[in-house]
Amino acid sequence: MRKIYLPLKKEVIRKLRQGEEVLLDGPVLTSRDAAHKRLVETIKSGKRPPVSIKGETIYYTGPTPTRPGETIGSCGPTTSSRMDSFVPILLRHGLVGMIGKGERSLEVKKAIKKAGAVYFVTIGGAGAYLSEKVIENKIIAYEDLGTEAIRRLVIKDFPAIVSIV
Repeated sequence: MRKIYLPLKKEVIRKLRQGEEVLLDGPVLTSRDAAHKRLVETIKSGKRPPVSIKGETIYYTGPTPTRPGETIGSCGPTTSSRMDSFVPILLRHGLVGMIGKGERSLEVKKAIKKAGAVYFVTIGGAGAYLSEKVIENKIIAYEDLGTEAIRRLVIKDFPAIVSIV
């Protein structure tokens, strides 16, 4: 498996091939439905979001509470299609990568290709295993959303498959 370093560079994305298995290393944001909705509402209102998504990769996860001595709780992927209505605007504002599970709508597939972005899938039902790949975890926005708060994670050897590029 090829190691891919984050944040993603456009020249790296262009070399990715659908079905390629990769290991991801570097920083990612986490975000799910509620945070996506707030981000998009903020962007549409002309205000500055609490976190820049330019050049970022978002992992669709809402980790369980962190136990003492651990970096993060179980953090498996959530169903990506739940974020589909928000993706085109986020791509237009600089998002370059997404990690989740499941299929995407035709509109999102086209938007990913047009933006030169990438959608990775990872192992559903393996949240405990994936949590071992997280070496840093910090809430950076929307703390009131609990598990759906936006976090900055640093991941190492995080397994994924290129799904849409």
